[in-house]
Amino acid sequence: MLTDYIKAALKKAHYEILEDDGTFYGEIPGFQGVWANAETLEQCRDELEEVLEEWLFFRISRNLDVPEINNIKLKIERVA
Repeated sequence: MLTDYIKAALKKAHYEILEDDGTFYGEIPGFQGVWANAETLEQCRDELEEVLEEWLFFRISRNLDVPEINNIKLKIERVA
């Protein structure tokens, strides 16, 4: 389920070329603080995926909600 969630989130990403230095910038709407900047589009996509994974693990580790995306909701349950 986590892999499906990450793939769905990355499909919503927006990328642009920054005019000042020609690098690529990417972000995922609805995921505050999840962004990447790199020399190539491929590197930017890879970095954005890594940032998203770290953001998810951080939020889950602190029992914070994560956005539902494409009807995929990560349910966080406490275990003993």
